[in-house]
Amino acid sequence: MDYVLAQINFGRLLAPMDSPMIADFAAALDPVNALADAAPGFVWRLQTEDGNATAVRGFEQDAEGAPGGIVINMSVWESVEALAAFVYSAEHRAVLRRRREWFSRMRDAYAVLWWVPRGHIPTVGEAEDRIKQLRAHGPTPHAFTLREHFPPPESGDAGLIRSPDEWSCPV
Repeated sequence: MDYVLAQINFGRLLAPMDSPMIADFAAALDPVNALADAAPGFVWRLQTEDGNATAVRGFEQDAEGAPGGIVINMSVWESVEALAAFVYSAEHRAVLRRRREWFSRMRDAYAVLWWVPRGHIPTVGEAEDRIKQLRAHGPTPHAFTLREHFPPPESGDAGLIRSPDEWSCPV
């Protein structure tokens, strides 16, 4: 069986999406999503039928005290390397550098990766289960991070892989 990489990350907005405080983030969404969609190794991303990626709900247990609620980003990639190339691209980093203007700090893990069979579309429920696993047990082959990840199941190797230092978030 062939596997691809699912990922989800989410944030607690400091204000509602239609707030002037969040306007620059809202304006950056379509261009950043277009970059992801065109990136080598991109497979799929979560959005509503009308293309709205911010209307999807989930992780409500993390929304307490977040005036703007939770914003979810979930996508599927060919490999960890393909995802990292996009995440650490100059265009994406430019938006990441400003994240504290729009999102509150989170104490618990807010991003998780896991392997799915090619053609499988992950659900928010699956992602919630994976983030709970990561929070409870740290990185495992079932739920891991970009910094500490595992090879796909068909590789025959189940060992933890630590990402290169240049994959560390520079922002």
